[in-house]
Amino acid sequence: MNLKDISTSVPKKDHSGKVSGQLAYISDVKVENMVYGVLVRSPIAYGKIKSIQLPNFPEGYEAVGAEQIPGPNVVKIIQEDQPIFANEWVNYIGEPILMLVGKELDILYRLLNEVKIEFDELQAIYTLDDAIQQKSAPGVTMASYEFGENLDVISTIEQGAHKIIEEEYSTGYQEHVYLEPQGMLGIYKDDEIVVQGSMQCLYYIKNALISALACGDDEVRVVQSPTGGGFGGKEEFPSMMACHVAVAANAVKKSVMLVFDRSEDMVVTTKRHPAKIKYRTAIDEEGNILSMCVDVFLDGGANAGLSSVVLQRALLNSAGVYKIPHFHAKGYVLKTNTVPNGAFRGFGAPQSFAGIESHIGHISKLSKLDPLDYKRKYLVKQGDPTITKGQFRDPILMEDMIEDLLNASDFKSKKGEFQRFNQQNLRYKKGIGTSLFLHGCGFTGSGERDHIKATVKLVKSRDDKVLLKISNSDMGQGIYTTLSKIVAQALDLPFDRVLYPDPDTKEVPDSGPTVASRTTMIVGKLLERAAKKLKAQWQPGVEQEVVENYVHREMIPWDEKTFTGDAYPAYSWGVNIVEVEVDTLTGNVKLEKVYANYEVGKVIDDRIMKGQIDGGLAQGLAYGYLEKMTSKEGRIQQKSISDYGPPTSMDVVSIESKVFDNPYADGPYGAKGAGELTLIGGAPAVQAAIEDALQTSFQQIPITPEVIIESL
Repeated sequence: MNLKDISTSVPKKDHSGKVSGQLAYISDVKVENMVYGVLVRSPIAYGKIKSIQLPNFPEGYEAVGAEQIPGPNVVKIIQEDQPIFANEWVNYIGEPILMLVGKELDILYRLLNEVKIEFDELQAIYTLDDAIQQKSAPGVTMASYEFGENLDVISTIEQGAHKIIEEEYSTGYQEHVYLEPQGMLGIYKDDEIVVQGSMQCLYYIKNALISALACGDDEVRVVQSPTGGGFGGKEEFPSMMACHVAVAANAVKKSVMLVFDRSEDMVVTTKRHPAKIKYRTAIDEEGNILSMCVDVFLDGGANAGLSSVVLQRALLNSAGVYKIPHFHAKGYVLKTNTVPNGAFRGFGAPQSFAGIESHIGHISKLSKLDPLDYKRKYLVKQGDPTITKGQFRDPILMEDMIEDLLNASDFKSKKGEFQRFNQQNLRYKKGIGTSLFLHGCGFTGSGERDHIKATVKLVKSRDDKVLLKISNSDMGQGIYTTLSKIVAQALDLPFDRVLYPDPDTKEVPDSGPTVASRTTMIVGKLLERAAKKLKAQWQPGVEQEVVENYVHREMIPWDEKTFTGDAYPAYSWGVNIVEVEVDTLTGNVKLEKVYANYEVGKVIDDRIMKGQIDGGLAQGLAYGYLEKMTSKEGRIQQKSISDYGPPTSMDVVSIESKVFDNPYADGPYGAKGAGELTLIGGAPAVQAAIEDALQTSFQQIPITPEVIIESL
């Protein structure tokens, strides 16, 4: 393939299958000797199981629980605190206790209602506020980190400050709303169990299965089905479902299908962590920042899951894109007896950016300064240290991106125009807001080197086609296309001669999970290197194989204990400007226009990048003003998409976006991470625009009509 510019778009590999509706998702699959599973779930938030009474099962129906698990009753993630089936304690409403299996779903649902479980119910922790008050109690703090300037030094600075500004900021749940709900199939065979389904991380699942089934590496196999969206919701959650179907298949010696309907999916799957962020900032008489302390509290839900990793990223982003003198941060993940929270596009960064952008905006207003001018004064520059004593090594184009966007949006004259409109209009108010943000690409710290250790393989067939053998999942973000393009370009082969079969752990090495904006930059670079190797030794008509392993860039070494060093090898950058109109009678917010500039190194496919921008912004903006999910006494209140209210086509306006070229030496053809960056700026920009319209300040997202009416 010889594109003059790799960014030129090509038809997506999976385009025709998806558009024609021919592509089979997991719920479309039928295999012989297959039964269905339904889960018996805890109706209480916290307590001890006293007894379980099962109904009389018709022939061919049975219950599977903890005693059928060959290995330890734990879903292998980071900490061992999440049972596959709860058999002693239950920690949240909806926690799986048993699985009923059989041929007909309606019979299974009838039997589900006839299972009787007795509990000793105990006092639960329902809210993050309760957990903060009890954080020193045993078991409540699931992870914590602290770093930055010495607190005695900050205390001395605060004594001489003109003013100390304290602010508390809170963010809510966010639901992934992937188009395809969670689904897994465990296929029983004499010599192995095959698990296939909707997933992001094949080897996370494989390792969880080896542990649960207490079996050898070659006795389980994980295959990714076409996946209808993930956004992080199919990162760690599928490991539990995979254990359910594999344990059940192993116990009943049949294949077992477990698929959630939308309401079950919404109530029991992981969400974005609700957060509370406390700021304490000292300023001088001119409004200059002298020091800042940030405390981040995340609601982990009932199990630790990936929360420690989410907290790390929330803390690493707690200063935003700013060089803040005398900065200190600490953070906690706290346990509540609610559905476990987990990975979600940006994991921890969207909470932090919503908070810091809001806080800096509020400081500028108190100092009677323009928020954007004020923010630009503190922007980090190339060569500056990061808040963890790492370094911003590469060119930073933020000033150019801001200037370009101010021109594109006609920002200055809009501000004046909106002020005049608002003076003349009692009911409707217009506002314009900005956000500045970054995203660290790849795993935090030395995660790639010490934990992931990615390997990729290229296999050339006799007919000179090249197959990508990697464990990364396409879930709509387009890597079937972009990674194939990278290999085709490096080999100078036609795009259709490069194939990317559905990943299967029997065939592919572990190239790491499909998360953290790492796939194109890290895996893509390995594939580019492998392709160049293959090209150098190419023999027509001969089967060949090339393997490439991850090599860590020399940086300031990362120390997780002290939180110092280079947290990321590279950063992607963004600027958003949002215009809104607020109806002060109803509190409704209408998006009018959205402008966005990004820098992601080099784009591998223009159209796919545009899809990431439009989709990411839709999610990020909605997180700021539309999507509201609440939990009441441990129970999620929104059980349908219409209750929850994600954006529809009526809520999304045209997005004027541009991507700046700034190739990154260690990325394939100069590419960096892009998938998460596009979500992060949405919420803070929409909040700033609503504040501008109403000339007021908010300390939370989402800013729903109720919140607006209350503030008026």
